[in-house]
Amino acid sequence: MDSKGSEKQVTLYVVATPIGNLEDITLRALRILKECDHILCEDTRMTKKLLAHYDIHVPTSSFHSHSSAASIEKTLDLFREGKTCALVTDAGTPGISDPGSLLVAKVREELPEVSVVPIPGPSAVIAALSASGIPSSDFLFLGFLPHKKGRETLFKEIAGSVRPAVFYESPHRVEKALASLAAHAPEKKVVIMREITKIFEQFVSGTPAEVSAYFASHPDKVRGEFVIIVA
Repeated sequence: MDSKGSEKQVTLYVVATPIGNLEDITLRALRILKECDHILCEDTRMTKKLLAHYDIHVPTSSFHSHSSAASIEKTLDLFREGKTCALVTDAGTPGISDPGSLLVAKVREELPEVSVVPIPGPSAVIAALSASGIPSSDFLFLGFLPHKKGRETLFKEIAGSVRPAVFYESPHRVEKALASLAAHAPEKKVVIMREITKIFEQFVSGTPAEVSAYFASHPDKVRGEFVIIVA
């Protein structure tokens, strides 16, 4: 039944939202966001910009990696009250390098009667791969690399991988990541996508040393969100 029906199926919709350009959202996602009873957000301030753009007025609350046990229980109570909810992240697909997977697991474990429905859409890793020119029928996705423990081990794994490796990096650590790639995989091709779908979208490719040299000479470009692909 439709979420507004008299015998509605209580549902958790996992809704992908834009990673930058607000036009990158599906018609189905917009319909679900308008029709659901409640929207669970990684950051309500970020989500409300999207909702305001599309004139959506549905109650919101936070669900993120720092949510307490009491907060998680309060969220589950929404489903127990018969409310259909949409789960969104700040950008992209919930559960992919995102704490949304915790809520999905909790709902499946504790409320099996609740239907979990994916509403597919934007994903930075897929967008980057599609425009990279690197064959990617299969690939190794590492999300955000750890800041310290195990970081160098992962770079060794990337160096030895027979599949393209993809990971996210912040502007504060991208140059350090390139230095590690230069040390462990100096001959491999690297493609960096910065600010995908946004005004300052940029693609830079070359060996780790070449890409590192580019950013060293263009410090004003070390900004925004980075997706790094190692061929």
